[in-house]
Amino acid sequence: MATNNVKKVWASGKAVVNAWLAIPSGFSAEVIAQCGFDSVTVDMQHGVQDYLSMVQCFQAMNGHPVTPMVRVPWNEPGIIGKVLDGGAYGVICPMINTPQEAKNLVQYAKYPPKGTRSNGPIRSGMYGSAGSYQQTANDEIVLLPMMETKTAVENMESILDVEGIDGVYIGPSDLGFSYGLVPKLDRDEPEILKIYEKIVKECGKRGLNPGIHCSGAEGAVRAINMGFKLVTLSNESGLMMTYAKMQVNQTRKDSGGKA
Repeated sequence: MATNNVKKVWASGKAVVNAWLAIPSGFSAEVIAQCGFDSVTVDMQHGVQDYLSMVQCFQAMNGHPVTPMVRVPWNEPGIIGKVLDGGAYGVICPMINTPQEAKNLVQYAKYPPKGTRSNGPIRSGMYGSAGSYQQTANDEIVLLPMMETKTAVENMESILDVEGIDGVYIGPSDLGFSYGLVPKLDRDEPEILKIYEKIVKECGKRGLNPGIHCSGAEGAVRAINMGFKLVTLSNESGLMMTYAKMQVNQTRKDSGGKA
């Protein structure tokens, strides 16, 4: 298994800039893979992606220097093993609320003796000789449980103490939602910012890398300055919509009522 570029970026002390794919299309994945991101995550939870479209996205990105990752729909061994066999170098897993759930995630994603992942890396192993993928997969694959509920925050330290995770990934919408706030990405409520500070601090103590979903560059820069080590810029459908709206509005505005 080739070295995971996400881990290289972290080792250099920098933050990873991550893309997010909701559209089940190899073509849009190929476009995004050429935009300068460090990693590209296929979203199988809230995106319109399924397993085959994930594989197509990976195939399309293969010629570009981005690390392929996946947000799985749930913490379940079948899909976690399958996305890794399909070539994912990182797994972001939603709704991890307890240390036991984080331990389960590690078990599902790692080969024995560290875990119970079944052997059969159909795509991920095809570029190495038999057995070379298995020798390094446990060390190279990035595992980020999502911390996105009040319960998870209450269990923060014990979740972060679980051996085998590389950090956590914050879902700001769900996190705010579970505290009775409106679901949105770039949060500014003092009580949520305090949670972010604590997550960054506790991850720092343990050499872990906290990640967070942002609505764009402004939120991402704020998060990086807070100490986050992986920032996601919206998703490709959001970026497309934002830019399209901007162009349409500018056309109508600047044509002086002719459009």
